Amino acid sequence: MPLSVAVAGASGYAGGEILRLLSGHPEFEVRTVTAHSTVGQSLGSVQPHLRSLAHLVLVDTTPENLAGHDIVFLALPHGASAAITAELGDAALVVDCGADHRLESAEDWAAFYSGEHSEAWAYGVPELPIPAVTAGLASDAPDGAVSDLVAKQRGRLVGARRIAAPGCNASTVALSLAPGIASGVILPTDLVSVLAVGPSGAGKTLKTHLLASEILGSANAYGIGGVHRHIPEIQQALRWAGAESSTISFTPVIVPMSRGILATSTAILAPGVGAAEVRAAWEDAYVDEPFVELLPDGQFPRTADVIGANTALLGLAVDEAAGRVVVIAAVDNLVKGTAGAAIQSANIALGFPETLGLTTNGVAP
Repeated sequence: MPLSVAVAGASGYAGGEILRLLSGHPEFEVRTVTAHSTVGQSLGSVQPHLRSLAHLVLVDTTPENLAGHDIVFLALPHGASAAITAELGDAALVVDCGADHRLESAEDWAAFYSGEHSEAWAYGVPELPIPAVTAGLASDAPDGAVSDLVAKQRGRLVGARRIAAPGCNASTVALSLAPGIASGVILPTDLVSVLAVGPSGAGKTLKTHLLASEILGSANAYGIGGVHRHIPEIQQALRWAGAESSTISFTPVIVPMSRGILATSTAILAPGVGAAEVRAAWEDAYVDEPFVELLPDGQFPRTADVIGANTALLGLAVDEAAGRVVVIAAVDNLVKGTAGAAIQSANIALGFPETLGLTTNGVAP
């Protein structure tokens, strides 16, 4: 019998993407969808593309409506999840797609968010490299892989009952840089990431600066000067990868595409390290990963190649003149950046094949 699923925040972009992926999952059955302003409406009226789930009626987002399910996915605004999860008990697997349970540091939370800091949950990016000395986990690296890359965040998800899905920008940058940190081929200081991002990452709430008339034919940076909320999340992931501390200049730029992230991240090459060692670090980190792929030398990804897929594609180069490593990463912010990562992590936690219900095939044109 399929496991019963409730999705909170089902009327939003992230909630809708979770539902789209769940509709094809053979072991999960969506039984309850919740919302706020659209309570009482059919799901089909607010998410008309979800034809197979259109008959479901949106109910209020309360612990009572979410209780009694095997799995609860929360796609709620930051600060809204913690109060609900505190009342859900331990029976269900709960996956939070908001920020409430991502950060271990109360100090980081206070600096970048408002409200009370909540307990950090298992972080839903299975592929993140973590050196064994910091992870305390058994090796899942292939034979002959770089010895430092002997564990992954995946090990912390096995059997978890509480999972924090990542911030889409944060996981994209962390996946880009963590192999270099863990293997020691790049330095953790003076990291730079500039991201072209689609406005769907900002959610479905009406905002003037995200209107089509404002963004079509234009590009504008936001969260400039070290204030973006994903910065401490990136640095936390890099600490897990072995960086005692890191500094990163992080600048996202809204561009006129509804979905997608193209992240360009650069880092200082460690002394004495050559291009072959750099490439080996990323190859060894992701050689057996179903959803993270390093492209052949000289090839770089486009966002068009990952739309609709739970895939992160990476391209890698060494700028010898500048002494920097350049990593280009492309993801669909709503799939691998959010909903796909949430379902992938739930699969791992419950002992299902990691790829169940997920695809690496994008949509084109």
